[in-house]
Amino acid sequence: MNQQELRNLLDTLTIEQDAPLTLGQVRAIKSLDATHVLIELPYACASAHADLIGRIHAAAGSQLAVNITTKISAHMVQAGLSVLPQVKNVIAVASGKGGVGKSTTAVNLALALSAEGATVGLLDADIYGPSVPLLLNLSGKPALNAAEQMIPHTQYGVQANSIGFLIDTDAPAAWRGPMVSQALQQLFNQTAWTDLDYLIIDMPPGTGDIQLTLSQKIPVTGAVIVTTPQDLALLDARKGLKMFEKTNVPVLGIVENMALHTCAKCGHEEAIFGAGGADKMSADFGVTLLGQLPLAMEIRSAADNGKPTVAQNPTSATALHYLSIARKISAAVALLPKDLSHKFKVTSV
Repeated sequence: MNQQELRNLLDTLTIEQDAPLTLGQVRAIKSLDATHVLIELPYACASAHADLIGRIHAAAGSQLAVNITTKISAHMVQAGLSVLPQVKNVIAVASGKGGVGKSTTAVNLALALSAEGATVGLLDADIYGPSVPLLLNLSGKPALNAAEQMIPHTQYGVQANSIGFLIDTDAPAAWRGPMVSQALQQLFNQTAWTDLDYLIIDMPPGTGDIQLTLSQKIPVTGAVIVTTPQDLALLDARKGLKMFEKTNVPVLGIVENMALHTCAKCGHEEAIFGAGGADKMSADFGVTLLGQLPLAMEIRSAADNGKPTVAQNPTSATALHYLSIARKISAAVALLPKDLSHKFKVTSV
């Protein structure tokens, strides 16, 4: 097998066995000769590397040394907005309705992306009801750097900031819309994020001021919609999805939470909130169903204890669900057009 034949063979291999993305699609092979191949993947999937190396050896022979690196690029955002130098990609995790487990999902996805090899931040955009301090077991006002920017707390390898760090736990944020919008912008722009591949924004429910501020003032790479199978939740989730479409923010996919409950005593499985709703929504809008998460006590208890599932039990079946969804989100971002604005910087003469 000559070098070109070897390249053609490797280009057809999928990065993950159960995913359609191939090495050729993302131009992952950076160098290749008879003894060594260098692969540079554009998305976070560290848990898939060993299997990929095994399949390369099975296809091309075990004598081929394989080196896999990851390079996550910044991708295009809404017209008129610029990508922050220290934040490559902003991903909004949203739901039209409260009570669907969006914050717990957002936190676990942030932890999962970090576990897959990305540098990740988490911004709590729910000004009225911040959840991140509890979910990550964090407290205390952030310190300021020399530029008077807030230094984010770090927990489980994820950088985090929230209005909950700046106000008393029991104090209500009795603010009108403009103040809420300003608070979100300040949290985003005045936090000293450090070289983030992804910033996950945990959105409040609804399609109000925060959502409009996000879509008009903050450079967003894509959005993820969290829903339950319940018709009422899906009704509002569809509105949230349409809002992102109208504001030209790509919807990366749908996560169906609380999809199935397994009885701890008898093992009986039951779709308490119904079934098939997210599948129908996915088909109606042509948007990927990223995954389905169980209605499980371990998710709730881990979140309440400030050590979410992916951190508390990273090899559990539930954590593997989050990791799979995180890889799919990262891959979906990788397929979006790249941000090339840095290549067209105009310097004064």
